[in-house]
Amino acid sequence: MSEPKSPTPTPAGDTYKGWVFKWTNYIKGYQRRWFVLSNGLLSYYRTQAEMGHTCRGTINLATAVISVDDACNFVISNGGAQTYHLKASSEVERQRWITALELAKAKAARMQAESDDSGDDFPSSLSGGGGQGGGAQNSEVQSTLRTLGSKVEDLSTCNDLISKHGSALQRSLSELDSLRLTGEAGDKIRQVTERATLFRITSNAMINACRDFLALAQTHSKRWQKALQTEREQKVRLEEALEQLAKQHNHLERAFRGASQAHTIVDNKGAAGLGKGEASDEDDDNEFFDAMEDAPEFITVPADPQFHKRSSSNASGLNSDMCADDQSLNEEPLAMNPDSPSQELVPLKKRRTRIPDKPNYSLNLWSIMKNCIGKDLSKIPMPVNFNEPISMLQRLSEDLEYHELLDKAAKCHSSLEQMCYVVAFCVSAYSTTVYRTGKPFNPLLGETFELDRRRESGYRSLCEQVSHHPPAAAHHVISDRGWTLRQEITVASKFRGKYLSIMPLGTIHAIFEKSNNHYTWKKVTTTVHNIIVGKLWIDQSGEIDIVNHTTGDRCHLKFAPYSYFSRDVARKVTGVVMDKSGKAHYVLSGTWDEKMEFSRVMQSSRGGENGTEGKQKTVYQTLKARELWKRNPLPDGAESMYYFTALALTLNEPEEGVAPTDSRRRPDQRMMEDGRWEEANGEKQRLEEKQRSARREREREAASQRTSSQSEEAVDEDSFVDHPMKSKYPSLICPHPPPLCLNHHL
Repeated sequence: MSEPKSPTPTPAGDTYKGWVFKWTNYIKGYQRRWFVLSNGLLSYYRTQAEMGHTCRGTINLATAVISVDDACNFVISNGGAQTYHLKASSEVERQRWITALELAKAKAARMQAESDDSGDDFPSSLSGGGGQGGGAQNSEVQSTLRTLGSKVEDLSTCNDLISKHGSALQRSLSELDSLRLTGEAGDKIRQVTERATLFRITSNAMINACRDFLALAQTHSKRWQKALQTEREQKVRLEEALEQLAKQHNHLERAFRGASQAHTIVDNKGAAGLGKGEASDEDDDNEFFDAMEDAPEFITVPADPQFHKRSSSNASGLNSDMCADDQSLNEEPLAMNPDSPSQELVPLKKRRTRIPDKPNYSLNLWSIMKNCIGKDLSKIPMPVNFNEPISMLQRLSEDLEYHELLDKAAKCHSSLEQMCYVVAFCVSAYSTTVYRTGKPFNPLLGETFELDRRRESGYRSLCEQVSHHPPAAAHHVISDRGWTLRQEITVASKFRGKYLSIMPLGTIHAIFEKSNNHYTWKKVTTTVHNIIVGKLWIDQSGEIDIVNHTTGDRCHLKFAPYSYFSRDVARKVTGVVMDKSGKAHYVLSGTWDEKMEFSRVMQSSRGGENGTEGKQKTVYQTLKARELWKRNPLPDGAESMYYFTALALTLNEPEEGVAPTDSRRRPDQRMMEDGRWEEANGEKQRLEEKQRSARREREREAASQRTSSQSEEAVDEDSFVDHPMKSKYPSLICPHPPPLCLNHHL
């Protein structure tokens, strides 16, 4: 086959043309095509005449992969959508194409990166702080940096080419040394000569690029050093000016507050009939706060240190704004009695601190999906790979991880102070979920879990699965330290494709014997992200109200959802404790996975007055925040033990004397904890099928009872045949006598 001689390529060349054989199919094999390499695009045509009107295919080299098969064959692919299997007429010709393609690829990738970053270069040129001069200087710097970056890319590309050509040259020279004087000597010597020529061309290109780079660096080095020093000096001057402005602003603000409060005291002496809170209205109106979009519901600012001194000396009418029961919280911590027995009791039984490490079993998703075809989703046996070796009843008992918060709350004399501890206990229940992406075992109907910690911690907990469809559980806790906790919970879930939302339904009750205070609250929504692709992670979000039904106190608690665009702290929780009149006493803030703090409210100003609603927020002046609750560190090696806490490690520990229905006796759960996952999968499927069979049996018995009841109604039909409501509402007549009616419906 005769083919036109192609021009010899150079590493800096922008266009390269020539004939190359391209694989078409198994019938025609390789066919000769005219290829054109220009501007980072490789196009091919059947003949040179088609270049003006018909292009058979084009591939972008910026994202392409170039690989060599053998002496003459090479492959170009852009990730699977397009793949060219090409064959050159000789090894030298193939190497020329490889050189041209790699140079074009490097240039195309560099141009693409510069176009992507061009949007960031323009604003930076406007932020020089001076004007047109600063913008022009920054623009010149950006242009120089791009030029230097381009030269560095050229150096890197030439370096790669030199390495490849050098290796090929070395192989050829080795073969030449091993040759004997035969007829092949001429061809080998000619091949070595051609490769040496390519190596020389590439080396010259690299030397020229190095020379250009060095010249640019020497030209701009002194200018950059001077510009950098100028920027540093300007930064120092700006920091000093900003510090001076901050000091002046603080001084003026103190002077203004002192004058306003002195004026308020004089007005209070002349107007004894002012209502509660009117003494601070003027100060509240003099201070204006702009709320940004998506700002929190309230703003907290530090209270004036002199404010507390005046309030304690009755120098102003602000004493009426303080609850008498809360005076102990002005400068005292919330701990009530230092002789609390909760820290003096020593456990009589040594609990385990480790469980077998989680085995590293791979999960075949197809083996699960193929079992889902044509089946009801509620009847699909999910493998234990998605589980953790505790049941949902034991997971509910984990809410007692920080039971000492309720112990402290039971000792409080103030209902508002007690509310702070109850809120901290509510938030602490979520701290165990931050790394726990495993799913607890679904309890069987009638399954129980008893957690007796009376000797260690003074409480006893009991959970029971009371319903199968829908699944529902009841939890009751009694403490010797003056509190009772109970909850009934069922779960509703929604699968959104990328995430799964779990919405607990039910109410939690906390009752304190000494004060007879009765608190209720609900749980927020739990969201499991990256269900299909990516690493699983959990978030808690929503708003709940914790209410004291005895005194009317209330705390509105907000769990902020995680957002990639938020500048706020992740997993943030905020709340305000108010009395029944709506007056704020404490501000709570923190995160549900780390800690909670409280601040005493000394003064507040209401936003949204005089038609400004939506532009202002409530501003609370508070004392210094103090820690209310902090998460305990995880045990050593928790990452290999399902991220269990110290309490969670003991929940499935075998104990004597527990009920036969206790979760500790579940065989599938025990097998998973021991690392026998294959056996656990089989046992789990057996138990679930047995439960379904029992449910079907109960449904058949209920149907037979309904049939017998209908026959009894037919016998006694003459007793109410003339009843006017029978024809319209036959279901209103209960088929069972009154003593059995309740049991029938249950």
